[in-house]
Amino acid sequence: MRLTAAEVCAGGGGQALGLETAGFDCVGAVEIDGSCCDTLRLNRPGWRVIQSDIREISGRDWRGVDLFAGGVPCPPFSIAGKQLGHLDDRDLFPEAIRIVEECKPSAVLLENVPGFALAKFRGYRRRLAAALSRLGYEVRWSALNASDYHVPQLRPRFIIVGLRPRSAVRFVWPEPLSGRAPTVGEAIGDLMASRGWPGAVAWAKRAAGIAPTIVGGSKKHGGPDLGPTRARRQWAALGVDGLGIADEPPGPSFPFAASPRLTARMVARLQGFPDSWKFTGKKTAAYRQVGNAFPPPVAAQVGLAIARALEAGSAPQRRLQANLFEQNA
Repeated sequence: MRLTAAEVCAGGGGQALGLETAGFDCVGAVEIDGSCCDTLRLNRPGWRVIQSDIREISGRDWRGVDLFAGGVPCPPFSIAGKQLGHLDDRDLFPEAIRIVEECKPSAVLLENVPGFALAKFRGYRRRLAAALSRLGYEVRWSALNASDYHVPQLRPRFIIVGLRPRSAVRFVWPEPLSGRAPTVGEAIGDLMASRGWPGAVAWAKRAAGIAPTIVGGSKKHGGPDLGPTRARRQWAALGVDGLGIADEPPGPSFPFAASPRLTARMVARLQGFPDSWKFTGKKTAAYRQVGNAFPPPVAAQVGLAIARALEAGSAPQRRLQANLFEQNA
């Protein structure tokens, strides 16, 4: 019996793909952005993709689901923003809690930016944990870095997991994988050389570190680039022009020692997406989907940890939840 998962703020599918790898069947993916929804439908026609504001979603439709997951908007807590927290109208944690109360999943998974761990949000975190506790969940949280799970990027994320007591005692955060993450050159060197650029091999050797945090940006801030000034300096040290995204890899006439720009597909690899996962929309829309994603390999490791805790729980309870879900499907 496979586990089931419903997700809100699904974006371009990073978390859903990772959870699928961990053994969860996606029974609902809610996303307000049309390009993201097109991407989800293109890659997984069997998923129930719902284009909607999560404020309009009823969790009762998912009653009995094993896992409720979401990557609620990060600007209220991002160090790059004003950090207004609960005063920001983009704060959707309260809506996520409402849906949890309505669908009563066996487990909850919420992820956000590392800024959520700042001292100024201590009270907010405690209130969030208290709300989940009142609904019967024991709450765990931790900051995990994508590079610890072989994603070639320095991408810390703040992860919140809520489990029923009988499963919570069995939950263990995933350990970092053995070995190191590939360098940028190792991860995308073949893509950089794919159109015959003669400098590709030398560039791959120069790009001998992992990427800084990839920034997806928002519709309010223009076209795609690889982040603010500090991040662009880090990209420059890796031989990458971070001022924009290229339509295609450099060709034979591209200067040997110049710094190329990355394509959306290259950035997708640096986020841990397989090449088989296609992104719809124009370059800017595709890049935002990639840049704002939860890296699938990290989601997979967290999903596996949750699955182990759930599967070690009561089999009769699991069967009851499955029956409830079928009745509400």
